[in-house]
Amino acid sequence: MKIAILGGGGRMGQMIARDIIADPRGAQLVASVDHAQSPLLGRDIGEVLGLGATGVALTADRDAAFDKADVLIDFTAPPASAEHAALAAQHGKALVVGTTGLSPEQEAALKKAAEKTAILYAANMSVGVNVLLSVVAQVAKMLDDQYDIEVFEAHHRHKVDAPSGTALALARAAAAGRGVKLDEVMVPARHGYTGPRKPGDIGMSVFRGGDVVGDHTVTFAGTGERIELAHKASDRSLFAKGAVTAARFLAGKPPGLYGMKDALGLS
Repeated sequence: MKIAILGGGGRMGQMIARDIIADPRGAQLVASVDHAQSPLLGRDIGEVLGLGATGVALTADRDAAFDKADVLIDFTAPPASAEHAALAAQHGKALVVGTTGLSPEQEAALKKAAEKTAILYAANMSVGVNVLLSVVAQVAKMLDDQYDIEVFEAHHRHKVDAPSGTALALARAAAAGRGVKLDEVMVPARHGYTGPRKPGDIGMSVFRGGDVVGDHTVTFAGTGERIELAHKASDRSLFAKGAVTAARFLAGKPPGLYGMKDALGLS
């Protein structure tokens, strides 16, 4: 299986390349693409990672990457991910999208592309988070609105979107368990004189600082008790491994929009 990385010069892109180079398991890295202003353009990705030359240099040529690869892995920015989905449909290539912060319009672009090719879109590619999503939905279904739901997430100072894609996915899971639409009950921030909390609200709290890889906690707060469901990531490489697992799953799949639950057999 031939894999190309979109966003290859970024943190996640480099980690995905490292995972493929160190343990191919039937996968071959054939291209690594970054934006035109990247200082790493022209350099061999293996040498960037301190692993020795691989023959794969970082370029800005997206079309060449789509020509070479069977599956492409995208960790870029929302506008670029939407463009890459259209290119995937045009070239008939499978695409794994791990970019977070997509707007409804950009998510719609992924769904449209999935009519012509296989697209896997996930806010988080770890096994633990995807198990947590299922558990949160089940607990929300079991508890009525006498239990207030609050989602807390913490990430490093460099993260540019908030709330995180994983936090939003957890909030959606809780809303689905309750049988409500998230956009009708979500309270993304509180400031000033807010008045008492309304029954059924799903609150969101965000922390940014230091080098936190990713912490997520969903609290169900009742009278006299709290239930807390949490996932804490201590090594960012687990997301890279999840992305490669997703690529292996997606290779050869028919057109459609898939998720990590499909790739991990949790559906």
